[in-house]
Amino acid sequence: MTMRWLTLLFVALIALLQYPLWLGKGSWLRVWDLNQQIDKQKETNAALKTRNDTADAEVRDLKQGYAAIEERARSELGMIKQDEVFYQMDNEAPAPQTVAPATATANGKSR
Repeated sequence: MTMRWLTLLFVALIALLQYPLWLGKGSWLRVWDLNQQIDKQKETNAALKTRNDTADAEVRDLKQGYAAIEERARSELGMIKQDEVFYQMDNEAPAPQTVAPATATANGKSR
């Protein structure tokens, strides 16, 4: 009988020692969840770094020369240089018009 109680005591003791490992504050599940959050944050940081690098390159271009400023003025504001001629091309082809022929009657009048 004492062996049975001793076995139950050891099983309970092992369960109590395993609880923090699986369900406690520093458990394996919490560590796994935090690793998932870290991976998501790294992806977000990489996307933001790319965006920041693009903005930084654009700022450097604007500070170094007038080519970027001129390009922006042309594309976004529609500005042109002095003594420059602006041509606007219409890319849409006109739709062909179809006219139904009038039917002639016996007396030569059309309907």
